[in-house]
Amino acid sequence: MDALKMISESSMRKEIPEINIGDTVKVHVKIVEGDKSRIQVFEGTVIAKKHGGISETFTVRRVAHGCGIERVFPVHSPSVDKVEIVRRGKVRRAKLYYLRDRVGKAAKVKENI
Repeated sequence: MDALKMISESSMRKEIPEINIGDTVKVHVKIVEGDKSRIQVFEGTVIAKKHGGISETFTVRRVAHGCGIERVFPVHSPSVDKVEIVRRGKVRRAKLYYLRDRVGKAAKVKENI
């Protein structure tokens, strides 16, 4: 059991930004295509955080060309290069799944000033 704990602690990220529900974030993801790799930016609102420790994930939602796109990112994944926080959101829920049903300005989250 100690070996498993040591492996999980060594592969965990040291610097994790404080990501909260409702924040608008830019996630820089490493994409490997053949022998080349590039970084793709996915910007959206954090609608959920799950688990904790080594298996912690967060879900980011954005609307592109009228179609909602959600991606789940592991916090400690080596494919996630960095996470930038664009703006802080003010919400009163732990999960913002209700944003899936809303369109336009109704799907906006208030900014925490």
